[in-house]
Amino acid sequence: MAERVTGKVAVVIGGGQMPGETIGNGRATAIVLAREGAHVVVADRDLASAQDTVDMIAGEGGDASAAKVDATDESSVRALVGDVAAQHGSLDILHNNVGASIALGDAVATDMTEEAFDRSFAVNLKSHWMACKHAIPIMRGQGGGSIVNISSLAVLEAYPYVGYKTMKTAVIALTQNLASAHADAGVRVNAILPGLMNTPMAIEARVAQGTAREDVIAMRNARVPLGNRMGTAWDVAYAALFLHSDEAQFVSGIWLPVDGAAWASQGKY
Repeated sequence: MAERVTGKVAVVIGGGQMPGETIGNGRATAIVLAREGAHVVVADRDLASAQDTVDMIAGEGGDASAAKVDATDESSVRALVGDVAAQHGSLDILHNNVGASIALGDAVATDMTEEAFDRSFAVNLKSHWMACKHAIPIMRGQGGGSIVNISSLAVLEAYPYVGYKTMKTAVIALTQNLASAHADAGVRVNAILPGLMNTPMAIEARVAQGTAREDVIAMRNARVPLGNRMGTAWDVAYAALFLHSDEAQFVSGIWLPVDGAAWASQGKY
């Protein structure tokens, strides 16, 4: 254990997960931050799922607590951030993991409903902005902090569904805007772009549409240049650990693909 974030208070929004056979990005990140010495507040709309993550952390001897939050509701986000600062005296790390595509009714532009578009905006973009809005004043007041927003490699690819691609692209613009605006106070803001990952969010929605699980996994694996194998939530978690740690103290405003060389291989025959 390198203890790269020892003594820091971290909030992982979306630190529970939907049911599935693998671990999700938010849960894995919460576990890794706790392993490296942070007190992790695992926040999720599903408090029981957040508590499951906390129990896993506690089972390894880590320090964590669970909190319920509706990441699309500003009063809920404001209360979460305020409670963390009041109870722990600081807020050093904010990790915005919330996101979804098919589960929100995402579709091609000519088929997507207005209601589904609004849901995608609220979940995939507005949630990140609101958490940053309320965390940044605390971070500025204490002399710094780290924020990581989870975008997606979909922003760089011909992803077919308009909601997810549009909102996750905007997350990069949000990240760069905030990184520039708050660098003077030592607040770092970065984004991660996961590629094809073997996580419940990615797999279960496609299985629910009627495709056999083994076919979903095989088709996605075949599209990954690096070893023809999807990444896992741990790959995202360790990238996040680096960005949140002091090892990345001169890194802000970047968007980091974690994608098994998928972006580097665009256009390859």
